[in-house]
Amino acid sequence: MSEGRGRVRVEPGAKRVRAFFGGRVVADTVRPLLVWEVPYYPAYYFPKDAVDADLLVATDEVRHSPSRGEAQVFTVRANGREAPEAALEYTDSPIEALRGHVRLDWDAMDAWFEEDEEVFVHPRDPYKRVDILASSRHVRIEIDGVTVAESRSPRLLFETGLPTRYYLPKTDVRMDLVEPSDKITRCPYKGDAEYWSVRIGDQLHADIAWYYRLPTAESQKIAGLVAFLDERVDVVVDGVRQERPKTPFG
Repeated sequence: MSEGRGRVRVEPGAKRVRAFFGGRVVADTVRPLLVWEVPYYPAYYFPKDAVDADLLVATDEVRHSPSRGEAQVFTVRANGREAPEAALEYTDSPIEALRGHVRLDWDAMDAWFEEDEEVFVHPRDPYKRVDILASSRHVRIEIDGVTVAESRSPRLLFETGLPTRYYLPKTDVRMDLVEPSDKITRCPYKGDAEYWSVRIGDQLHADIAWYYRLPTAESQKIAGLVAFLDERVDVVVDGVRQERPKTPFG
């Protein structure tokens, strides 16, 4: 089954999915729906009978979506804690598959599990793949005409829908040019990324490089390696200058 309206796509999921809040299991199902409310990743919707109704408190609010229709809004309460407006039910949605399902706000819950593995940031997209391959390509990174990194032993990360990322050993990076940043981003496929800025003369290029100190198990090959934001640097691979990609991250 696959159903959609406008930019929304709906498909059945195959994983057991659980959401926890306040020490309670708010929802637990082996029949989740994957709903692409945005193009980048899906949200989970639970069959109504898989949600603990005792934890949902109806509010007077009705939330409108041009594609999904009118939603009754609920607050989630468990063990003295409250997640305001954290659950939605599109009772009469024009997307038939959504009827009889409850959407829980990802960030409002304490923890999410796919099978018995905790998942962070957002659900994994079953159509997204990450491959990390060792390479002997000669990769050079330039900023303002200055070589800031150069390696003949990069790891190339291929992620569906994104440009190739070149991860280089720290020993191949000019560490005299980098400065730590407070920025941290989180990825469900790779883990938590810590950022560096690069200073060339008087110009600081903020948050232009990152690395994963402790990546997820499936991305261990890039542990401690450094990638640069190709959208803002010049990448030369085997002597060929690459065109800067255009992405939401640049």
